[in-house]
Order: sequence, then C-alpha cells, then structure tokens
Amino acid sequence: MAKKQLSKSAYGGVPGDKYVPFVSEKDNKGGSPVIMIMGAILAIIFAASTAYSGMKAGLTVSAGIPGAILGSGMVSLFARKKGILGVNLLQGMSSGGEAIASGMIYVLPAIVLIGSKVNLITGFLVGVVAVLFSLGVSSLVYNYLIVQEHGKLLYPESMAISEAMVASETGGESLKMMGIGFGIGGIITFMTTQFMGWVNSMISFKGNKSYRWQMSTEVNPMLLGIGFVIGLDVSMTIMAGSILANFAITPLISYFTSMAGSSAHVWNDSALLVNQMDVSGVSGNYVKYIGAGMMLGGGIIGAIKLIPAITASIKSTLDARKSANGDSNANGMISLLAGIIGIFVISIFFAKNIMIVIVGGILAVILSFLFVIVSARMAGTIGASNNPVSGMTIASLVIMTLIFAVAGWTSTSHISILLTFGVFIVTAISVGSGYMQTQKASFIIGGNKNEMAKYYAVAGTIGTIVVVGMTVVLTPQLRITGANPPFALPQANLIAALTQGIMSNKLPWVMVIAGLVISVVLLMWGLPVMTIALGFYLPISTTSIIFIGALVRLIVEQVSKHNKALSDKRVQGGVSLSSGLIAGSSIIGLIGIFLHIFNVIKTRTLTGFAASNEMAWIVMAIMIIAVIIPILRVKEDPKDETSEEK
Repeated sequence: MAKKQLSKSAYGGVPGDKYVPFVSEKDNKGGSPVIMIMGAILAIIFAASTAYSGMKAGLTVSAGIPGAILGSGMVSLFARKKGILGVNLLQGMSSGGEAIASGMIYVLPAIVLIGSKVNLITGFLVGVVAVLFSLGVSSLVYNYLIVQEHGKLLYPESMAISEAMVASETGGESLKMMGIGFGIGGIITFMTTQFMGWVNSMISFKGNKSYRWQMSTEVNPMLLGIGFVIGLDVSMTIMAGSILANFAITPLISYFTSMAGSSAHVWNDSALLVNQMDVSGVSGNYVKYIGAGMMLGGGIIGAIKLIPAITASIKSTLDARKSANGDSNANGMISLLAGIIGIFVISIFFAKNIMIVIVGGILAVILSFLFVIVSARMAGTIGASNNPVSGMTIASLVIMTLIFAVAGWTSTSHISILLTFGVFIVTAISVGSGYMQTQKASFIIGGNKNEMAKYYAVAGTIGTIVVVGMTVVLTPQLRITGANPPFALPQANLIAALTQGIMSNKLPWVMVIAGLVISVVLLMWGLPVMTIALGFYLPISTTSIIFIGALVRLIVEQVSKHNKALSDKRVQGGVSLSSGLIAGSSIIGLIGIFLHIFNVIKTRTLTGFAASNEMAWIVMAIMIIAVIIPILRVKEDPKDETSEEK
C-alpha cells in the first residue's frame, strides 16, 4: 500500500482557490475539549522552553514541527477520531505558545534590567491585546498571502510542518527520536550546575597578560540542539562574530587599556580604573557596545530593506475584500479593534499620563500594524524561525525612544512605560509570523481557518501567562551579570542599554558608532549583519556550543553522504532529536532554576575533579556520543531506491 503524501499542487502549480487540500471533507473541524486541553499543555511546554532558550542564547526555534510530532502521538492516544485535523490544531497551539515567547523575551526582561519591575497583570493584558491585534491585522492579509500567493510565497516551514503531519500518520519514528533527545537533554542538565550541580558544565581558558583573551564553552544540550537545527552556515556566521569580538577586538582594547594611567576610569564606573579591568570588564564595558551598534545597524538596515515589502503588503491589504472562506472577516475586524482599543485603555493605567498614552499608543499601533504585515509576509519567504523580529523591534523602539527623549519623558519610569509599549510591538510582530505560518500549514492540510484562529488565540493567552510569570519569578536571576550570567539576554540587554543611553545621552557613542560602521561594512560585503552581530554580542560560551551542534550535524551528513535518501532521513531524525534536546534541557533547567530560587535545592560549590575542565570535557564527549549514536542508527527505508550506490 502506497504511503499518503501531499500532492504536488500543495507546493504550487494551481491557483490557491483551486487547490484541493490533503483533507477535503466539508466538515474540516478537528477541535474538541480533549484537543483544547492537549493544546494547552503543548502551549505551556513550548512557551516555557522557548522563553528559557531565548533568554539563554537569544535564539529560538519554531515549534510547528515538534508540535506536529508530539501532537500526532497525543491524538493517537487520546483523540484518534480527530486524526490529522486534530494534530493540525495542536501544532497551531504549540506555535502560539512559542511565538509569544519568541517575541516577549526580547523586550520584557529589559524592564527588569533598567531597574524596574514587571507587573504581572499589566504584562499579561498587554500581551493578550497584542495577540488580538496581530490576529486581526493578519486576517486582513490572509487571502492575499495564503490563497492568492499560493506557490509564489513558499512558506518553507509551513510545508515542513505539513509534511510532518502527513508523515505522522504513517509511523512514530520522529516521536521516538524526540523522546530520546528529551531524555539526553534532561539527564545531562539534571547533573550539571543548572540543576543538581554534581559536575562542571563550563570549559574555560584564559590568555596571558600580553594578549588577553578568554575562551569558554558551556556543555548545554539545548544549545547543541539549536546548533544542529540551524546548521553549519548560520552557526559558523554566528561564531565568526564571536571570534572577532573575543580574539581581535577584546585583546586590542585590553592592550591599550593596560597603558592607561591611574586617572583614567571606566566610563560607567568611576570606582574602577581602566587599567584594572580584566577580560570580562573590557568585554562588558566596551566591546558589548560595539556589538550593540552592530545590532542596531542590522536592525535599521533590515527595516530599510523591508520598505518594498511594507509597500506591497499594505497595497495588497487595501485591495483585499474577502477571505478565502468567503466570509467578510468580521471576527478579524473585531479582534483588530479589540487590540487597538485594548492597548489605549491599558496604557491609561500603566502610563497615567494622557499625552504619553496618546503618543505612545498611536506609535505602537502604527509601527505594529506595519511590521505585523511585513512579518507575516516574511514567514512566507524565510520562515518564522529566521524572521528578523528583533531587528524590526529595535528599529521601532529607537524611533519611539527618540520621540520620548524629545518630549522630555526620560526618567526610569518613562523608560519602563516605553518598554511596555515595546512589549506590545514585539509580541504582535512575532505572533504575525507564527500565526500566518500556522494558517498556511492549516490551509495545506485542509483545516478550518476560523477554528485555528480561536485555538491560536487561546494558546497565545496561555503563552502570555507563562512568559510573564516566568519573568516575574526569574527577576533575581535576570539581574545577575558577569562573564557567564545565568541568562545572556542579548536582545533585552541591547534594548535596555540603547533606551537608557539615548534618554540620558551617556552611551559610549564611540563604541556604538564603531559598531554601526562595522554593520555598514558587513552590508557592503554582502554578509548577514544581524547574524554576525548576534555572535559578536553573545558570550562565546554560548556560540561555541551552538557551533559544535552544527558540527555534529556535519558529521552525520558526511557519514551518510553516499546515500542522499539515508542522509536526509538521518538529518530529519537529528532535527527531531534536537527538538527533544531543546525541550528536555530547557524544561529541566527551568525547573532547576525555580528550585534554586525557592531554596529547595542549595547552590553547590564544586571542588576537585568535579569542577575541572577535564570533567566538563567528559560530559561533552558523553553528550555528543549520546546524540550521534541514535541518529546514525536510523536506517534507510527498504522501499526507497534512491541510493547513489546503484
């Protein structure tokens, strides 16, 4: 019996309104109370794990594929009659929880970093109205992006999600690999300093006084999994930024600071002499601001490049009249109006200044409207995982910060208000790409558009509760700084530094401008500015383990290169296993941090061999071997005769 598969028309070749989906029955609803409960569980899992990984590394991965894999297993156990339509809703709710976290973690922790507190109720309400606003805006462009542009906008991740849902009907290999990955990630995280603290998880080396550098690698299954998923090209580009920062710029600045006299003080710490800074001091007080300038430049460049997309998307929105389902999009308009009214009403309570409410609210709505449309369109070209959400957010917040500064709203409380509007913007932008990616997958499978919108809104609400709650509970951890903080928070640190610096005019502008110049040079060379800037800004302990994860994928590909079909199958198995690594490590790590915060587990001080680099190397070797073996045990399907050996 032949396996079911998507038709060629799923990838184009026919007009969108003539496309026959995988499930073509008129009754295309897959929802039920059981599906809703399972979807809520998945939304919680992916919101928590994405928030954790995003705050640790500044990188997130779309939850659509792992959501489809886990959803297929859950439906087969508890809701078999709902079939692939039930799985479709579960992947949508997984994506809904993940999209909230992928946006909020860029801005929400910045409120903590400037010295303010995140209000649980305010954060929740702002997140919810952002979800409603984004769903409303996205509904305006649904017919154009999903139906009219079928086959033209590829939506690569949507097609991968659709293929995963179809494949899930034929077997549970992907689910098995995810389970293995979850176990590996959870066990290693449980043993290391993130949880019990039995073994060292940081490999560190330092250079001498004449050439000061520091190299470190965190033995982290989650980051290894991210590296495997994003592949060698992206991880190598990120690593290039880290090498430039840690082995060129930092030693160079350290060389000159060592010559400074006893009267030269660090720009933001009058008690610390410039010539007394160690490598971490040079990196934290100077080099990171070059990285901030690079990321700012990347955000501005990205926004400028999107002007044609903004123009085309707005035009198509004005031209669109009816959705693909033939209705008048009443629910979408209600959602949009609720979001607009909601942000103005809520801002009255957290801003308490009518002029700030009017100016901030109008700016937030206009910028969000533009970038949600762009974000929804970008998901169709590069996928939600690669969408430059942080770049669009940085550009938006720089505009708002300059206007706030001109108006004289420059106190810490004003910056907190500004960042709260920023939470609305970034959440809306992130949801725009995640939601449209989900709806495209639903369109390919044959799900109900309006049903998906309702389930996605529920998942977004749940995700908002999870992320805001995590931020409130983790506030003490988020404020820890140093060479290897518990959370790197690259985007949040950048946004906090930029907004405070612009308001006070106390940024080290020479460093920021140098970063801007570097971003322009990278653009002229045709290099990915934002990716290199992220590597420049992140701790090398993070980027190096991501790079190792990509090397593991390269090993798998090279071992299997004689047979393309087998290589593809092993890589897909590795992606499933990596999704498990990310979920297992982040969830267990998050539980560990909570237990440390509430003193259920006492922080251990490692000594002797357990604290050595050698121990960390052993854990690293065990982790890599444990990951590679199950991937290489994946065998070729006997029915597949595409072997290059024939």
